[in-house]
Amino acid sequence: MSKYLVYFSKNNSLLLCKSHVSFSLPTLQFFSTSAEKQRTTTTAISDLLLHKHHFSPEAASHVSSALTRLKNLEKYDSMLSFLKDSGFSNAQLEKILKYKPALLSANADIVIKPKIKVFQDLGFSAKDTAEIITNDPDILYRSLNNRVIPSLSLLKAFFGSSVEVAKVLRISGWFLKYDVGKTMVPNVEFLKSCGIAMAQISWLMYNFPRALLSKPERLRTFVDRIDEMGIRRSSKMFIHAIRVLGSMTIESWEQKLKAFQNIGFSKDDIVATFRKSPQVFAVSEAKLKNLKKVLRASGKYDVLCSLTTRRHSFAALRRGTSHGYKCWGFWRVGF
Repeated sequence: MSKYLVYFSKNNSLLLCKSHVSFSLPTLQFFSTSAEKQRTTTTAISDLLLHKHHFSPEAASHVSSALTRLKNLEKYDSMLSFLKDSGFSNAQLEKILKYKPALLSANADIVIKPKIKVFQDLGFSAKDTAEIITNDPDILYRSLNNRVIPSLSLLKAFFGSSVEVAKVLRISGWFLKYDVGKTMVPNVEFLKSCGIAMAQISWLMYNFPRALLSKPERLRTFVDRIDEMGIRRSSKMFIHAIRVLGSMTIESWEQKLKAFQNIGFSKDDIVATFRKSPQVFAVSEAKLKNLKKVLRASGKYDVLCSLTTRRHSFAALRRGTSHGYKCWGFWRVGF
């Protein structure tokens, strides 16, 4: 079967050339048959999700289009029914399968059921288990014996109950991504040896778990740097400083210091600010640049605000409002 190719010449006139490319009839039939099979597969899965399991049209379309080969429609149906019986809502199933459509064709006896059973055996409610897995579906693909069981067991021993562990895991799935026996446990012991109160360490766990899941040697460098900046370990600001430094690499920290210098902070200003409110160093460079613009437009600010005002102003600064830019009590900048 010959083909003609139409294209434009340099002077934009149309040229018609006979192509040497040809397609045999069986080849065209193969493409046609494959496309038809894919459409049939997509339709069958979509119908199952829409009509039997009551997925939204958008979710059904997304999942069905990702599964290009129909392996076993009954298996898909069985998987969904099992997850529903295990406490997963439709909204949770949609969220999980939009993130990982292939989960629908996974081996339930190997991938799904053993993980859910571990949660049940450790005393997690069906609701908590569903929420934790929905927030981090990758849990289902992690090693049961090397990661999931050891981490859940250590967390339960640490927090005292599955209810408390569930609270932490609903906030963040980080604790099941790392080996907590090699990260969290030694880091907590180190912070306790530094005189940090357990209440503050718990605050860090709930609000910024990644800091406690750093390599122990990295956490020690955070503490050394905070010591150098002059924050006492007995200060409530110490744990906030760990939270800030734990969110940055050394390079990004150096870049953040330069950003403060660029808006007029001296080294002494930076140290004094870090001691008073390390949280402000979590503000993005873009917002610091906006601060510089506001100060240039509004004049020089040297306002000392109360602690209450400073907390409100910090929240405003993080939102990027002009109130936050103007009221932070420790800005001492002149342009």
